Amino acid sequence: MTGRSRAALFLIEKLIVIAVFALCAAACASIFVEAYITANAAKDMNQALVVAKNGAELFKAYGDPYETAGLLGGEYWILDKDEAIVVFYDKNWRITPEHDAEYVMSLRLIDGEPEYIRKLTVESVARDEILSFTVAARGS
Repeated sequence: MTGRSRAALFLIEKLIVIAVFALCAAACASIFVEAYITANAAKDMNQALVVAKNGAELFKAYGDPYETAGLLGGEYWILDKDEAIVVFYDKNWRITPEHDAEYVMSLRLIDGEPEYIRKLTVESVARDEILSFTVAARGS
């Protein structure tokens, strides 16, 4: 073998090693991106659970939508025949005005159910539901 053919084989080998490392790096990067997305979703779910639990517990304790809205720092809305307690949160889950909101928690009447039964929903402003459950007031 000549020195030239050895150099060519050495360069080809190095190129193959670089290609393998590049593929491994791309796979690792995609895994880290997926982990970041999953961690953010878990953080949002955890925060949504905290604000929903607070809303549910206050509503169960007081049963009065006006008082519950005030204690939560939210608003009492009447939409058509439905009533709702609505609380808006920013990206850091702090209470904020509606125009700055990233998330919204709503506690509203379920059609056809007694007045003390509510549906509690926490969702992003894009209306992607994070969690939802039913709450019964005190004395139910």
